[in-house]
Amino acid sequence: MTTGIFYSHIFKTSPGPVVGPKFINFPEVLRDVLKFHNVKLFEHEPVSEELLFKFHTEDMVKGLKKKPYAKNAFYSTGACVMATKRIMNGELKNGLLFNSASGHHAGPAHAWGGTYINCVAPAVYTARESLGAEKFALLDTDCHHGDGDREMFKNDKSLLHICFCDSNYESETNVCVGVGWHSTDEDYLNLVREEFVPRAREFKPEMIFHFLGHDTCQGDYGDIGLTQDFFIELVKEVKDCAEEICQGRYLIITGGGSRRDVAEYIFPKIARILASPN
Repeated sequence: MTTGIFYSHIFKTSPGPVVGPKFINFPEVLRDVLKFHNVKLFEHEPVSEELLFKFHTEDMVKGLKKKPYAKNAFYSTGACVMATKRIMNGELKNGLLFNSASGHHAGPAHAWGGTYINCVAPAVYTARESLGAEKFALLDTDCHHGDGDREMFKNDKSLLHICFCDSNYESETNVCVGVGWHSTDEDYLNLVREEFVPRAREFKPEMIFHFLGHDTCQGDYGDIGLTQDFFIELVKEVKDCAEEICQGRYLIITGGGSRRDVAEYIFPKIARILASPN
């Protein structure tokens, strides 16, 4: 089975808001893993306005079009839709989506913090409408609470949203897991094993989305004490969970973090993990 890597060359000329030009040396940084027979590189495609209007107000979408990072957002969301369809229809087993200006802080009428339209909501809708899929899990391990995703999915009982952030909350399919202002790699991994994996097993999603920020890394703007190698181990844990409960269907969406050196260290290794047979 094939691993899809989704990257837009827009990132070379249009640094993303907040995260900056951390992807400027991609996809070249992935050159070794891109030689694998079971890895395929995809260029992003823009999302349609018609699809966006199902989730965002017209004023919000039109306002974004005037921003210098508008293409980043539209193309990243389009790639999320495309990646989800390809994973759900069996063309791909899993994927790594390089994302800019879209993501977890974008609700129906308001967005902030470097993510200005939602990417998972249009992808889930498309998979349900075109492929008959139903249940999904969304794991968020970015430093900040995924308030936009929570607003989008708060009434959706067929999507399990588990956000690792700064508070504890649980209500049916909406869960927040407080990680505190400081953590060790092992303590955080244990929380994932205890709070995400059992809930995912019980919920039985057909695919796992993972909004993976490295802003929690030492020296980044959301530093809680995690090392670079933490993110490698985290992906191993979630990939194993996906293999067990949903035939390996797993899409990583890059989130916060502005350290280019961290991005260039972790994502080639993460791509290798996704492409490995076990």
